[in-house]
Amino acid sequence: MATKLIAGFALREGAAVLFMGLALFWSAGRIDWWPAWALIAVSSAWSVGTTLAILRHGPDLLAERLRPRKGAKRWDQAIMGIHAILQLATFIVAGLDQRYGWTGALPLATQGAALITGSLAYSFAIWATASNPFFSKIVRIQTDRGHTVAAAGPYRLVRHPAYAGAVLTLISVPILLASRPALVIGSVDAILMILRTALEDRTLQAELPGYREYARQVHHRLLPGLW
Repeated sequence: MATKLIAGFALREGAAVLFMGLALFWSAGRIDWWPAWALIAVSSAWSVGTTLAILRHGPDLLAERLRPRKGAKRWDQAIMGIHAILQLATFIVAGLDQRYGWTGALPLATQGAALITGSLAYSFAIWATASNPFFSKIVRIQTDRGHTVAAAGPYRLVRHPAYAGAVLTLISVPILLASRPALVIGSVDAILMILRTALEDRTLQAELPGYREYARQVHHRLLPGLW
């Protein structure tokens, strides 16, 4: 059973990276584009790291991550649907920008800084996954799995560390790909993730026992000292 779950998860993650690569290179009309290859490498490493982090908690979490979105909040389904469209648009617009030169060249140091920032953001999200045995892809209280509050690792710093990593990634990826139009799309997507953070936090405070007490101890959702 565990082997089947691992294979299914690996297939899904691999397909996502492949689809991203196809969107980037098809829209750019070329494959000799180092920022795209760097993004594919980092995304592949993130997929492997996430898989290992999930396996740390056993097959139950893997099954939870693979389950259909049935039972998700309506607002969550809407947000994640829009998020998927915006992500695809980011890759296609960045590729078209590369093809037609809308933005022009960015300093290599700027792209390098974006690559480092994105890599650190991915790592922060992996740390969150490894620290939370209830890290589902949908917003739901997992009463069937004995859901409790995650308060270890990065959850000692902010209440939603994976979203913090996601917001940084959504901003850094278009900069790595040197596309101002894609950065506009990524910024809208980042705002969408901040909205999801707020709605998920409200849900957890209302429905998950112990979360309000945790929120009184860890005051900030995404950024210490700000929000």
